[in-house]
Amino acid sequence: MMDWTDRHCRYFLRGFSAQTLLYTEMITAAAILRGDAARLLAFDAEEHPLALQLGGSEPRELAAAARIGEQAGYDEINLNCGCPSDRVASGAFGACLMREPARVAECIAAMSAAVRIPVTVKMRIGVVSGARREVAGALERFEEADFAALHEFVTLTRQAGSRVAIVHARKAVLGGLSPKDNREVPPLRYDVVARLKGECAGLPVIVNGGIRTAEAALEALSWCDGVMLGREAYHRPALLAELQQALHPGSAPLSREGLLERMACYAERRLAEGHSLGSITRHMLGLYSGQPGAREYRRLMSEGARAPGADAGLIRRAAAAARSMALPGASAA
Repeated sequence: MMDWTDRHCRYFLRGFSAQTLLYTEMITAAAILRGDAARLLAFDAEEHPLALQLGGSEPRELAAAARIGEQAGYDEINLNCGCPSDRVASGAFGACLMREPARVAECIAAMSAAVRIPVTVKMRIGVVSGARREVAGALERFEEADFAALHEFVTLTRQAGSRVAIVHARKAVLGGLSPKDNREVPPLRYDVVARLKGECAGLPVIVNGGIRTAEAALEALSWCDGVMLGREAYHRPALLAELQQALHPGSAPLSREGLLERMACYAERRLAEGHSLGSITRHMLGLYSGQPGAREYRRLMSEGARAPGADAGLIRRAAAAARSMALPGASAA
């Protein structure tokens, strides 16, 4: 998720689950090749297993960026062909690439030849263009021609070297919906992803989109090989801990106080390198979601991080405030 899953976010989320595969926000191949690659690709060793998600459409650029990512220590290289953002489409990458399966296959082949780690693709079940009122019918329908196009895209990218298909179970609307509406308006079609799984024997298929509970994720895992979570995990990260316990019985998740102490220690290291406290704490506001003391915790973290001289002690004070609010008689926020 662009501007969301940076290194601080990923380190925070790792505290909820040791096995979850984490993904970077999408980084363009051009930015890596012509920008500050060391800064863009920096991560903490505790973030493993970790995938680098690339944006681009030029095979040579993507291959070079993938090679740099492998050298930096990433465990997987993922090509994003699912993001419908206007700023992505204008750069000839993201969901618009689903209309150019041969080009994407060329990109995957170049990346696969450049690295030894897995190369994967993230996609939508299809794409349409136009204003919302113009594409309403196309969003509601999913015809054999739509499935044929999706199957061709997956087949070509698989033949080119992609080892996993990560499928957002909605069509993408190019130029007609906001990024938020693109995550909510097109109908979810898990049946399409399930059919794709059935017709692509031996290819791991991961479903994405609209999964908000541990129960829903576990149900999806009964018919697909994995579940990708986005904003729900960001806003309610305890979901990752619930899945960690369900899938790995006996694992002992950290308490919220333990997670905050872990982040306080992390913040001390990053602040010494010049990072701001706010860039770290902005990802932590959902920790007490639905719990007593949530409002006070969010207030302290939001306002405190902007105060002059704010340091890692803020995280420990927020933990103490949330703890006191959770005493008998306290109300939830």
